[in-house]
Amino acid sequence: CSRWEEEKKEDGVKWMQLEHRGPYFVPPYEPLPGDVQFYYDGKPLKLSLATEEIATFYAKMLDHEYTTKEIFQNNFFHDWRKEMTSEEQEIIKDLDKCDFREIHKYFVDKNEARKALSKEEKQKLKEEADKIQQEYGYCILDGHREKIGNFKTEPPGLFRGRGEHPKMGMLKKRIMPEDVIINCSRDSKIPEPPEGHKWKEVRCDNTVTWLASWTENIQNTLKYIMLNPSSKLKGEKDWEKYEVARRLKDVVHTIRAQYRKDWESPEIKKRQRAVALYFIDKLALRAGNEKEEGETADTVGCCSLRVEHIQLHSQLDGQEHVVEFDFLGKDSIRYYNRVSVEKPVFKNLQLFMKNKDPSDDLFDQLTTTFLNKHLQHLMDGLTAKVFRTYNASITLQEQLKALTNPEDNVAGKLLSYNRANRAVAILCNHQRSIPKTFARSMKVLQEKIEAKKKQVEEAQEEVKKAEDDFKDTEDAKAEANVKKKKKLLKRLEEQLAKLNVQAMDKEENKQIALGTSKLNYLDPRISVAWCKKFGIPLEKIYNKTQRAKFAWAIDMADKDFEF
Repeated sequence: CSRWEEEKKEDGVKWMQLEHRGPYFVPPYEPLPGDVQFYYDGKPLKLSLATEEIATFYAKMLDHEYTTKEIFQNNFFHDWRKEMTSEEQEIIKDLDKCDFREIHKYFVDKNEARKALSKEEKQKLKEEADKIQQEYGYCILDGHREKIGNFKTEPPGLFRGRGEHPKMGMLKKRIMPEDVIINCSRDSKIPEPPEGHKWKEVRCDNTVTWLASWTENIQNTLKYIMLNPSSKLKGEKDWEKYEVARRLKDVVHTIRAQYRKDWESPEIKKRQRAVALYFIDKLALRAGNEKEEGETADTVGCCSLRVEHIQLHSQLDGQEHVVEFDFLGKDSIRYYNRVSVEKPVFKNLQLFMKNKDPSDDLFDQLTTTFLNKHLQHLMDGLTAKVFRTYNASITLQEQLKALTNPEDNVAGKLLSYNRANRAVAILCNHQRSIPKTFARSMKVLQEKIEAKKKQVEEAQEEVKKAEDDFKDTEDAKAEANVKKKKKLLKRLEEQLAKLNVQAMDKEENKQIALGTSKLNYLDPRISVAWCKKFGIPLEKIYNKTQRAKFAWAIDMADKDFEF
């Protein structure tokens, strides 16, 4: 049997045997050379080792937008001063008087030097990295040698966060063995901590899949070392996720009928739940959990929407009952959308907003816990996230059916695939900022297209000339020449069409991130089946890492798979 279908363990048990080397710790700080100096108020100042290390974190980021932000500067300076010696604290009192430029230049030069290494030197560095990967990057899990995802601890540095995060610039401390909990099986060889250190704890918990964990100091969240996405355990989990979403397909009509009925409920709490569920289903909004204020950037999801995040228009651009959404979602990505909703939803929203301030909760009687309890009651394993997965996958499948033309060549079919993927990314609001290199690479592509057009025109002239020759002489050699020139023209026209498709794809894609949905929300079996059905090589859709992650789907799906 395939490794995806080996014997199932009893509920909750994830493994019987787990053995590994523990995390790979970031090498200790290397002091700056004597001729690279920090200046305070125009004068060189020799810093203690701990203070100097933190100074290098800031220096490395001098050309980054972050270091221009006041909140980043304040958080950094506050945390840096805490680590200084009392003598340093007496002197260094103003960030504006600190000059990190020499340190910055040192790291820029070091980077350039690394880029300029010879092929052999680069190969040597790669071999050293591979050796560490072989030693620390694998574990033995139930007799299989499995790849670990992130086996290195995160290096110390300054916290960045996404969007306008209130903690940006704070000091992310170095992880020590004393911070780390190790998880492995009792009978295995327990990993040795680095010399002179000991682990915080060693435990043998086979109901979880992590190998090591620690608490990071900025958000006080737990960080884990997990298996690589290509491992059997992760593959099974992924497969289960899509199977739950497929089960939703059978009950989604009942659920929709239920929330429609609840729009008229005498209980306001039920009405709020029904409208929120409508948004989660129709717009693929995230649920929006409760958060500690001031701990994170001010981002919201469906349940935590405030009155200020929506505007109601009974008429807008020829549509009725329009809701205009404008808020910051996960990772501070702006969600902006205008949607025509059903009349009872519109009426309910008017009711929910009545006599409220802009900063009041829209769904003031609703919590994600209450919503998820209800969802669990409707279908085992159902949460708000399952709707995102279901709606994303079903959209991809429907779009592929609608857009794929069996007569198209491979490039044309791939454009259809990317367009179907784009429809999902738009539904899920997966945006990216336009890549810095976009304009340049687009210009290069346009130049290629112009050059190819010239070649096509020249080839057309050549064909015409060859046909005229053949009319005059009517001999076999001239006839063969016509065929040859036509064949060349056809090849050049195909190349031009392919370049045009590429340019169109690039332009449509500049502000949309396809990767998130492809890796997390789309059942890979839909794509595998599409490739098999239309004879598209799988590597055109999934790169090597992705093919490893989705090995289970490649194994399972034939060309007729339906989500």
